[in-house]
Amino acid sequence: MNHWEGICEFIAVAESQSFTQAATRLNVSTAQVSRQVSALEKRLATKLFYRTTRKVTLSEEGTLYYRHCRALQDGIEEAERTLGSLKQEPQGLLRLTAPVTYGEQFVLPLLNDFLLKYHKLQLDLELTNKTLDLIEGGFDLAIRLGNLTDSSLMARKLATRCNYVCASPNYLSQYGVPHSLSELQQHQCLVGNHPYWRFKEQGQERTWRVNGRLQCNSGIGLRDAARKGLGLVQLPDYYVHADLQHGTLVTVLEHYRAEPEGVWGLYPQNRHLSPKVSLLLDWLQQGLSKDTATPATFA
Repeated sequence: MNHWEGICEFIAVAESQSFTQAATRLNVSTAQVSRQVSALEKRLATKLFYRTTRKVTLSEEGTLYYRHCRALQDGIEEAERTLGSLKQEPQGLLRLTAPVTYGEQFVLPLLNDFLLKYHKLQLDLELTNKTLDLIEGGFDLAIRLGNLTDSSLMARKLATRCNYVCASPNYLSQYGVPHSLSELQQHQCLVGNHPYWRFKEQGQERTWRVNGRLQCNSGIGLRDAARKGLGLVQLPDYYVHADLQHGTLVTVLEHYRAEPEGVWGLYPQNRHLSPKVSLLLDWLQQGLSKDTATPATFA
């Protein structure tokens, strides 16, 4: 019995959530993928997928089986890499996820340069502010910002970012400059995804709940509102660096500014860190540390 039969097809379907996309990825027919997966389910006497006309999702047993199969496939690929020249010339597909704005401004330009340097590589980048499951989604790497909470992933610090509380000169001239955290309740605060801002007070990290007329999950939108004098805003340096330099926004509560947060590269703990992922991490670390060093030094 060939224990490997159907495994590649199963992994491809699990990661693409589509028999058609899996077939395209493997360069075979959809019927071939379906036959192999069905034969595998029959041999295992286990339902690996839930199938509907719109979606294919892993069953609980399928998720467990995928994790083991993915690790085995990674091991085989790693063994093959040691026999070839892939360490000198990385090739194949890299799947990444990153936050939308940070990904557009900083990560994607570096990835484009990476593709220009390594012609045999393919990159699949999903920009989203949702925290995706790397194992279930078949991702090699995720770019995450701020404090980390998932201890099941390996993390490498790529850069830092600093949050600034700022407002337009017109707003401050009309409503005054806050000098303490308690004064924030007297101001209009432009609220993002969470109604809490991060600060450092007497050497301790703390959060402070804020309120205002505008709540929005777009940093660009909040920056525009602050420019137009609608209130105070707390945003990372890469949103407001140019405005602070040009004077269209002014920082406040500088003595309460929290310590810089990390920009992280996360990858699954149970996977071998392939040479191409390691190379990409080095590339991103070099590029992102340059991009984010300047904004954190001007105030």
